[in-house]
Amino acid sequence: MDSTEKAWKPTDGGIAAPKGFYATGVQAGIKYKDKYDVAIIFSDVQAQAAGVYTRNLVKAHPLYLTQRHLKNGMARAIVVNSGNANACVGEFGDQAAFAMAEVVGMYLGLEPEDVLVASTGVIGVEMPLDRVLNGIRTASSLLLNDVVKGIRGHKEMADEGAHRAALAIMTTDTMVKEYAYELPCSQGGVIHLGAIAKGSGMIHPNMGTMLGFITTDAFLPSEDLQRILREAVEESFNMVTVDGDTSTNDMVLLLANGSSGIAPVGEDRVNFEKMVKSMCIELAKDIARDGEGASKLMEVSVSGAKTIEDARKIARSICGSSLVKAALFGEDANWGRILTAAGYSGAEFNPESVDVLLGDLIVAQAGRGVAFSEDRAKEILGHKEVHIRLNLHNGEEQATAWGCDLTHEYVTINGSYRT
Repeated sequence: MDSTEKAWKPTDGGIAAPKGFYATGVQAGIKYKDKYDVAIIFSDVQAQAAGVYTRNLVKAHPLYLTQRHLKNGMARAIVVNSGNANACVGEFGDQAAFAMAEVVGMYLGLEPEDVLVASTGVIGVEMPLDRVLNGIRTASSLLLNDVVKGIRGHKEMADEGAHRAALAIMTTDTMVKEYAYELPCSQGGVIHLGAIAKGSGMIHPNMGTMLGFITTDAFLPSEDLQRILREAVEESFNMVTVDGDTSTNDMVLLLANGSSGIAPVGEDRVNFEKMVKSMCIELAKDIARDGEGASKLMEVSVSGAKTIEDARKIARSICGSSLVKAALFGEDANWGRILTAAGYSGAEFNPESVDVLLGDLIVAQAGRGVAFSEDRAKEILGHKEVHIRLNLHNGEEQATAWGCDLTHEYVTINGSYRT
């Protein structure tokens, strides 16, 4: 869908753009003294909620806690820390995750079960809990003051709090990932949608080291939110790969507090679901673009597949190929690596029917190489965003995945991540 055709439009406010939502981030000194590293997102009324989580068998302590707290499909707040994953540390990790929820509840007048918890950072190291909880106390006090003062009437202050929350969830990210949209409804009124995300390394389908938080002032029951979120994640965050690693802490949470007074139906409902999916795709592309050490965004589109799952498998396989990623970095039009990655993806197709294009340049047709301009190919591969396209000529389904190139800097970053 072209941007001119979208029923919604960008707006300001990030994660706190929807009515009734507040957010802030603070510097707690968890790993670095001058980094924002604790964030709280808060709804002033009960919200319907949904979550999607990593499929890694090894899961972090806050993820288990959040799954338990979301069993009733409701939440009021999300607390997040960066700098420590609170994963694989035994009973201490369970206690630390609950303490985070408990302290938020104490300050904001909530039951601990109304608080969802997320962490990101180094795995297997006990969290510096005193620093984390002090950060939560500071952030909670700031939020409470914002609510009492009605900070939403002071746009710049509200926007700054939301931006600090986006900063606080980052680890090796080099760019903030935050969006806000508004959807005018045919029944009157406007629905707002806000989101922040983090992710740079350990990114792979079924979600990698990424966190995503989405808020809306629409009213929708948690069962509907769960379906909407799952479908959006399948086409966005589960179609991103940076390095083939899937982590322990990954989750995407969606809260809907109904403060707009609108329960979208008909065309409004269709547009709302498209808006959620569009926002998730933009965040997913930002994660790929910001891959650790990356210099280029790779977009792989597969069309003419027999099933959508075949298209997804091939697109993800190409994005995840170290050889394709290295060729992209070196600006080498090695289309054989692209076709090979499709071949081991597990998808069913006829290799002798496949066309491969770099941008608008055909480099292989019917599974065989064709004469093409190496200079034109190098020019295309030298762009910051490179689009690889495959047509399988085997059906009507299509899918798109995103990744990045593999650079020397990736090894440098991950060679010393723990220390």
